[in-house]
Amino acid sequence: MPRTRMPSEEVMDYFSNPRTATHKQYLAMRMFLYEGVPAEEVAEKYGYKTTTIYTVARDFKNKLKTCPNDEDPFFQVLHVGPKAVDREGDDAQLVIQYRKKMLSIPEIQILMAGLERPMSAGLIGEILRENGFVRLPKRDQATKDEIYKNSGYAKLAEAPIAKLIEFAKEDTIIPSKGAGLFCFLPIIKKYGIDKLIEKSQYPGTTQIPTLNAILSFLALKLYGFERYGHDDAWCMDRGLGMFAGLNVLPKTTWFSTYASKTTRDMNVAFMKECNKVYRDNGLLQDTVNMDFITVPYWGDPDTFENNWSGKRHQALASIEAALAHDPDTGIICYGDTTVEHDNQNEVVLEFLDFYHSNAEEDKKLKYLVFDSKFTVLEKLGALDDKGIKFLTIQRKSKNQQVKASEIKDWKTVRIALENNKAREITYAVSETKNYRYGKGKLLRQVFLKGNHVKHSCIITNDFDMSAEQIVRKYARRWLIENEIQEHVDFFHLNQNSSGIVIKVDFDLTMTILAHNLYRLLANEIPRYKHCTAKKISRSFTEGIGDIAVSEKTIDVKLNLKRGTPLMLGALPKDTYTYQWLDNKSINIQPGSHS
Repeated sequence: MPRTRMPSEEVMDYFSNPRTATHKQYLAMRMFLYEGVPAEEVAEKYGYKTTTIYTVARDFKNKLKTCPNDEDPFFQVLHVGPKAVDREGDDAQLVIQYRKKMLSIPEIQILMAGLERPMSAGLIGEILRENGFVRLPKRDQATKDEIYKNSGYAKLAEAPIAKLIEFAKEDTIIPSKGAGLFCFLPIIKKYGIDKLIEKSQYPGTTQIPTLNAILSFLALKLYGFERYGHDDAWCMDRGLGMFAGLNVLPKTTWFSTYASKTTRDMNVAFMKECNKVYRDNGLLQDTVNMDFITVPYWGDPDTFENNWSGKRHQALASIEAALAHDPDTGIICYGDTTVEHDNQNEVVLEFLDFYHSNAEEDKKLKYLVFDSKFTVLEKLGALDDKGIKFLTIQRKSKNQQVKASEIKDWKTVRIALENNKAREITYAVSETKNYRYGKGKLLRQVFLKGNHVKHSCIITNDFDMSAEQIVRKYARRWLIENEIQEHVDFFHLNQNSSGIVIKVDFDLTMTILAHNLYRLLANEIPRYKHCTAKKISRSFTEGIGDIAVSEKTIDVKLNLKRGTPLMLGALPKDTYTYQWLDNKSINIQPGSHS
């Protein structure tokens, strides 16, 4: 005889108190049809009406007659093994259409994963070979980027709607071109940038809260996408979406609409909070370089002033923006796109009001360095009254050239530039007065000669620093020109597609944040401190990788690059959890292939 035993409490509870509607219907049908219990008793036991019992029994009998042998009327049958793929169906045809756009197998795999139709690289390769496609020719990175951004593939299939990611459903390996962006997450946590975003005045919604919204903009900036108005090259990459805590990044219209909801006050308040973090971490020194940058507008130019564009060597209808930059760390601490011809001379004083508005410790700023067109002598006098030292190039005049030709005591100094380069400068020193600067006030002049420096003259109100130190200090201003060029080339500030100044101002604020994150990451990597964002991206963060979600961690496997071990060894060692990623930690490691 079989041995009888009492079931455990868990088993008794499971069969006595069904947890789902399907489970309850199954137990009711077992009592009614198999055990022969009257319908009235079954209905009373499980909370049904008597008529419901008869209806469910009728439907169950009909299902038994039509249901295949390998299916069950109540319970889902799990089929072991990979899901069968129709090689001539819609998925296969979409793969073929993507290849006709000259996309590679890994890129097609990313897009299929974004459409929630995951395919292995091997299967995609088989479909392409069976349909007569051959291996793509070898292409450089610029060609690949151009094809990927402008292929129009986003129009071939409807991308999912962006929403907060449901991590309980993420149990597969996700291929992504944005896997390298996860290297910025420890930097964001280390400096508390996520907390600043959450506390900011930027808008958010229930579907996409503030933190996720700003991280979406940041993902595009860090990746270096050219323009929001181009084909949605990001909205089917699940890895880019996961960086921001979303299933995928939103489409172009959302980015444009969101930027329209921001204000200049929001941007200023956010930059002030960021500067507190930079200052507390010793990233803002006593000197700031300032310069203008021209952001062209290619629409109706009637409402815009013409400004000189050094990139295009001509005056264009454009928005003029001011930037402030720390020459030692490369951190940009200020940006303003509300500059017009009528108020551009006031920008330097507006920056001081911005910089000195937080606390007394902000008085650490001692020097402002800018070129001759940044402001006028009257404003230099105001800077002197505020106790700020300045270095600038005097606007050229015939009197300046005559005075320089009369000087006989010239000296030579060697100026160190970046990348271990140097330039020899010949200089001479004198003093002068100008009623526009201030009655009875002296200005110190340092005349310069050398290659690319013809009869230039630095003017300053600093009489304590040696002439050689002045020349070297001003020479470092040349670095901001490289930073501006970086913004034009990598962050695409010359590709503005909006005629609304406040949208451009928000875009500049996001660009500054992305630039500073690249600087913070570069500071962690030995020998890469002064490399540009483009160099850091090409060397470390660019490329396809795999992202796998587990119960407590998100494992990111980066395709092998020459510098990958160097970067992974330099990332912060603290184990952070990320509230927008279901409080999971990030585990970044090298992949198995390059």
